[in-house]
Amino acid sequence: MTTRVPLRELAVLFLRLGLTAFGGPAAHVALMEDEVVQRRKWLDSQRFLDMLGAANLIPGPSSSELAVFIGYETAGVLGLLVAGACFILPAALLSAALAAVYLRYGSLPRVAGVLYGIKPIIIGVVTQAIVALAPKALKTFALIAIALAAGLAAAFGFDMLAVLVVAGLVALAFARLGVRKDTNPPSPSFLLFAPLAAAPASVGLVALFVTFLKVGALVFGSGYVLLAFLREDLVTRLHWLTEAQLVDAVAVGQLTPGPVFTTATFIGYLLAGPLGALVATFAIFLPGFLLVAAIKPLVARVRSSPAASAFLDGVNAASFALMTVVAFQLGRASLIDVPTIALSVVSTVVLVKWRVNPTWLIAGGALIGAVAK
Repeated sequence: MTTRVPLRELAVLFLRLGLTAFGGPAAHVALMEDEVVQRRKWLDSQRFLDMLGAANLIPGPSSSELAVFIGYETAGVLGLLVAGACFILPAALLSAALAAVYLRYGSLPRVAGVLYGIKPIIIGVVTQAIVALAPKALKTFALIAIALAAGLAAAFGFDMLAVLVVAGLVALAFARLGVRKDTNPPSPSFLLFAPLAAAPASVGLVALFVTFLKVGALVFGSGYVLLAFLREDLVTRLHWLTEAQLVDAVAVGQLTPGPVFTTATFIGYLLAGPLGALVATFAIFLPGFLLVAAIKPLVARVRSSPAASAFLDGVNAASFALMTVVAFQLGRASLIDVPTIALSVVSTVVLVKWRVNPTWLIAGGALIGAVAK
């Protein structure tokens, strides 16, 4: 089930998400699920999971591509452009502003207090989304087993794309062997458990575009995978940045709301000013828009094919497991004392029981953190 959505409503939602979606891809997915599935009923859970699985199978920033998928599904080609651009724009503008401050003053502003309060709320948001998506992602004993195996593989550092593909193939094998799809599994709730800036290099816009276009077309996974690609190209091969500048750039991607790939905006500004920021941002996100436009019509066909549907079920179960592993890893890093644990528990209960808009909880967490620190 899909609801046709006016472009203005789509733009307002994704601009707000772009301004408040802290916490990385898992948190972004959780916020989108809450807004478009639970609150607005634009999509049902199965359709949302299918898009999430498809976004995880193509290169580029998966949460931004999920936004593009949602826009395309609910408002056509214009919706694709509006949802994606509105989700990316706030983080890109903020990253460019931080780059200007960085070049002028030689360091990043201190935001530790704000993050101290926001991170526990994000854990609550992600946990609530995991609870909501579990019944659709883990429909059978076979899919629960696949999710557990995928989670273990992710925890031990196996390549994310390989985990997703293998999960899909295993689910397809189960289907071919005749494993019942109507088996009623038990509740899956047990799964819940600043350096100085050096002068930037002088870089041509064409070279900048080509470099970030390649990164956007090849990188799968998290901001840490992005860091490896950027280090290889920008520090080791091209010598455009120092190690310290690259670390600061990735930190900006983690500190700002919205997609982590707006690290490219910060780097582009350092290397070629405002126009460089625009070129780098456009280049790194362009492959995602093109890939979503190309494969989105295939997602519905995949569901109509028994074999392809079984494969997608396996991918969805693995995506759910990866999201759970990321939530656990975020929790270990974010829940560092009694106040942060209390914030996370309270936000989870409030979200699950009363369906409060997560934006207000995030704003409250930022305020509490700023005051506390």
